[in-house]
Amino acid sequence: MLPLKVAHRFWCWKRTASEKVLGHTINPRWIASEIHKFLFVAPDGTHVYPQVRMTGYVLHRRIFDYDLAVRAANAGATVITRAYVNRLQFNDETVSGVSCIIDGHRYRFSAKIVIAADGVESRIGRWAGLKSTVPLGDMETCYQVTLANLKIEEDICVFYFSQEKFPGGYAWLFPKGNGTANVGLGVSGINARRKSALKRLEDFLECNFPNAAIISKSIGGVPCSNRLPRISGNGILMAGDAASQGNPLSGGGIISGMIGGGIAGNIAAQALEKGIYSEKFLQRYEKEWDQALGHAHRRYYKLKEAINKFSDDHLNKTAHLLQKIEPQKQTLTRIFQTALRNQPSLLVDIVKVLSPFS
Repeated sequence: MLPLKVAHRFWCWKRTASEKVLGHTINPRWIASEIHKFLFVAPDGTHVYPQVRMTGYVLHRRIFDYDLAVRAANAGATVITRAYVNRLQFNDETVSGVSCIIDGHRYRFSAKIVIAADGVESRIGRWAGLKSTVPLGDMETCYQVTLANLKIEEDICVFYFSQEKFPGGYAWLFPKGNGTANVGLGVSGINARRKSALKRLEDFLECNFPNAAIISKSIGGVPCSNRLPRISGNGILMAGDAASQGNPLSGGGIISGMIGGGIAGNIAAQALEKGIYSEKFLQRYEKEWDQALGHAHRRYYKLKEAINKFSDDHLNKTAHLLQKIEPQKQTLTRIFQTALRNQPSLLVDIVKVLSPFS
């Protein structure tokens, strides 16, 4: 299962209107729409409405990113845009800075710690000797459009499932307000070979939203893999998609990436205070990541592997069984337990990772 890092998973959960996101009060400018409901659509069109305790936000990503940059600058960071890093600097076997091109000029920056947050299959990580490539079956190819002129509910996110139409992934609709929505789909890299995500999305739009106007397009790869073997080395840490920290079941990466980046920043600060930049010291980042989200990440990956084997017939039968259950009892945990009823070994994983949402 998956979605699109480019612009699609730009929403986060909240319990109350006053809750803070990673220590900061939510700014209304970030919010495109507030989500109160989910809808899962089976291959045969059967609807299932998961009961989720939390509500959520669809974000205006450009505004959100801009405000993060402003906060970083106000905290003392130097923000440089349109910089192309083309090489790492080393002192013996320890990363000691980067070389980059800015506005056509070459620069070298020294650094005690480099945090690689350069996205899917990090080049910086590879230059440092860290494996950052993702198996093709775990790399999702995603295509998304923003549609206008839609007659939709503004507070519901819709997910469409079909192994025939979206193998290794799914399609989605995220409302953005005023009759607009992000609509897209993703498929595993292996399945994209025989029919591209673009062609699949064109067919999906023609069938479901033939009269909508496309006002923007985006495409990208989303790593939905298990944990990378190493996300730290001598003088270097990896965070976000570079470290494959996104949820392998959903593909969502904003919250987990910010948490990973926060942990990396704290560990880097500790290293600077102690003057120790060795891999042995920086490995505490990997331990803290595992405690925060890494263990859940592995459970999500096991569930993804199981769900991706479902046929459309199995998905339809699961939806039909769920319709016999009282609506208020159709929690995410119950839905996954029903879908994976023949795989009891996964029941503990289901409860561990989904109970907070049920």
